Amino acid sequence: MKSVTLLGATGSIGVSTLDVIAQHPERFSVFALSACRNVERLFQQCQTFKPRYAVLTEPQAAEQLYALLQQVDLPTQVLVGEDALCQIASDPEVDYVMAAIVGAAGLKPALAAAQAGKRVLLANKEALVMSGQLFMDAIQASGAELLPIDSEHNAIFQCLPTQNRQQGVQKLVLTASGGPFRTWAKERLINVTPAQAVAHPNWSMGQKISVDSATLMNKGLETIEACWLFNVSMEQIEVVVHPQSTIHSMVTYCDGSVLAQLGNPDMRTPIAYALGYPERLLSGVKPLDFIQLARLDFERPDTERFPCLRLASEAHQAGGYATIALNAANEEAVQAFLKQQIGFMDIPRLIEQVVVQARAGTPTTLETIFIQDKDSREAALSWIKTKKMQ
Repeated sequence: MKSVTLLGATGSIGVSTLDVIAQHPERFSVFALSACRNVERLFQQCQTFKPRYAVLTEPQAAEQLYALLQQVDLPTQVLVGEDALCQIASDPEVDYVMAAIVGAAGLKPALAAAQAGKRVLLANKEALVMSGQLFMDAIQASGAELLPIDSEHNAIFQCLPTQNRQQGVQKLVLTASGGPFRTWAKERLINVTPAQAVAHPNWSMGQKISVDSATLMNKGLETIEACWLFNVSMEQIEVVVHPQSTIHSMVTYCDGSVLAQLGNPDMRTPIAYALGYPERLLSGVKPLDFIQLARLDFERPDTERFPCLRLASEAHQAGGYATIALNAANEEAVQAFLKQQIGFMDIPRLIEQVVVQARAGTPTTLETIFIQDKDSREAALSWIKTKKMQ
C-alpha cells in the first residue's frame, strides 16, 4: 500500500489521479489533498478518500472546509498556506507526491517532495522551467524518483531505453495538437476571445493551460522541461504539430528507428503509468481504435503566427533567469487576457518585452529564483497597465 499526497487535487490532473487511485484501493491510500479555493470539490474528495490532511492556500476557504468537515465528523485535519503544502509533500509517511499545482505556486512543495526523496509525479512543468538545475540536483542528492506526467514527457519516458536512457538516442520529438487556432490566419488571431482560447479541440484542461496550448507556449515550456528531464540540448528536440493528439511523443534513434507512444487523449494513461511504474495498471481509458482513427497528420509549427514557441527556446538558451522571466510574464499575460485586459496577440509581445529585461545567467538559490520571478511579474503588470491606458 503506497501513501499518496496530491497537490492540486481539485484540478483536472487531480481529479484524474483520484479516479485512477479509486480503481486500485488495494494499492494506494490518500494521505493528503490540497486545493487553492475549491472548497466544495475538496470536501467531496475528503468524504470519499478520507485523507489525514486537507490543505487550502486561502485562509477563508480553509475555514469553510473545516466547518463542513465538522458537520460530517470526518477526521481530516485542515491546514492552510504554503508551509502546509511543503509539510504534506515531505511527510515521512508519504511515498508518492503528485505535483499538479499550476504555475509558480507549485514550485516550493514540488521541490520539498524532491528533497525528501519521494517518488515525484511531476505535472507542474513550471517547477523545471523556473528551477531546472536546482530541482534536478535535489532529485539526485535525495535519491528521489522523478516521473513526468505531461503526456508528451511521459511518452518519451516510455520510449527511452530502460537502462542507459540516452543510448542511441538522436532526437526527442514532442507532438503538439496545434490548439484551436491551428488553421487560422494571423489576421484573425487579433480578435480571439478567451472563450475561444479555452476551447481545446482534444483535451479537457484548466483555463491557463488551455490558453498556453492555444499560444503554443505550453509546448515551449515543455521543450524546456524536456531538456532538464532527459538531459538533452534544445537542438535535440523537435516539435511537430499532430492534430489528432494520438501520438503523444516520439524518440528517434541513430539506427533510423522511431519509437512512439500512442493512446487516446486522456491524462489517466500517464497518471496510471507513473503510479504503477514499473508495472502497468488499469487506468479506465478506452483502447485506441485504429480503424476509427483512420489517419495521422503532421505539420511544422508556425512560429510566425505562434511566436511563444520561439521565445521559449531563446529563453532556455539565455539561461535560468530568462526562463523564470518567460514563465512569470506568461502567467501574468494569460490572466490579463482571460480578464480581457489585453488581446491574444499581446501575450507574446508582453513576454518578449519582459524576457529581455531578465538578468544574465542562471540562479542557484530559491531566493534568487523568486526575486527574478517578482521583478518579472512587476514588469509584466506595468506593461499591462500601460496597454490598458492606450
